[in-house]
Amino acid sequence: MTTPAARLLKLLSLLQSGEDRSGTDLAARLGVTTRTVRRDVDRLRELGYPVRAARGSAGYRLGAGAALPPLILDDDEAVAVAVGLRTTAGSSVAGIEETALRALTKLEQVLPPRLRHRVTTLQAATVHVAARGPAIDPATLMALAEACRRRERLRFDYENPRSGTSRREAEPHSVVSFDRHWYLIAWDLGREDWRTYRVDRLAPRTPTGPRFTPRPLPHGDAATYLAHRLSSRAWPHRATAVLHEPVESVAARLWPGTGVVEALDERSCLLHVGSDDLSDLVWMITSVDADFTLRDGPPELAAALRAQAARCLGALGPAGGRA
Repeated sequence: MTTPAARLLKLLSLLQSGEDRSGTDLAARLGVTTRTVRRDVDRLRELGYPVRAARGSAGYRLGAGAALPPLILDDDEAVAVAVGLRTTAGSSVAGIEETALRALTKLEQVLPPRLRHRVTTLQAATVHVAARGPAIDPATLMALAEACRRRERLRFDYENPRSGTSRREAEPHSVVSFDRHWYLIAWDLGREDWRTYRVDRLAPRTPTGPRFTPRPLPHGDAATYLAHRLSSRAWPHRATAVLHEPVESVAARLWPGTGVVEALDERSCLLHVGSDDLSDLVWMITSVDADFTLRDGPPELAAALRAQAARCLGALGPAGGRA
């Protein structure tokens, strides 16, 4: 016979599904009467769980309360949370490492042996390389996210390595984690154009400004827009190559942040790249692993490509690699 404590835990697990549950359904699943379900729901409320009656029905749902009550996770959810916390501990958000490890320690203490074994096996066999980008203040990140959600104008100081610190006012759209950095995408009111800002160089001012109506973002979504901005910014060296493959096959092989591909026809596409160094352009173009023709770029790039080709041929020996 199921004990009352075990029945409460099962009831809590059913309510955590996020769906409205009728008293009749809960009673059938628990093997009790609807009257017992009502008593158990009252007991959960006494323990701090915000069980609310669903509108328009005799059902129940678990809402959000003032404090975080204990959660019940199934096997896969527990493993997913443990792996996620371990990964978060190496993120670029400052101060979150200790919090994530503390939460992970609490979770591992209560994991059943079979799940603890799965988590420790995965952790022992994998290596997580921490983000090398600059650390981000979590308070700044939350302030930007809240302004995006509420659609409120932002006022902030922005430090540009070339032009120094300036005060900006913008309509925030999205916060994007891209490669090793965090970026804010926003409509700059002073420049009347879309801009991207490195979050580590940004200091929000309070209070925020009035609310605004969102503008349509170029290229449809934040990730695509940011990729275009990063590849088309005022790099010291820029180039365009024709790749002799369809854009669909090339896009799947493109490294994040390498550049932007643009369909040319059914059999070829354009690759736009930019960098501080010519050798980086050579790597960006050749790393896609596609036949290409250089369309546009500095004269030195052609020489750098020839030098790279000669270096590769030289590595094969005098016979050029032929047996």
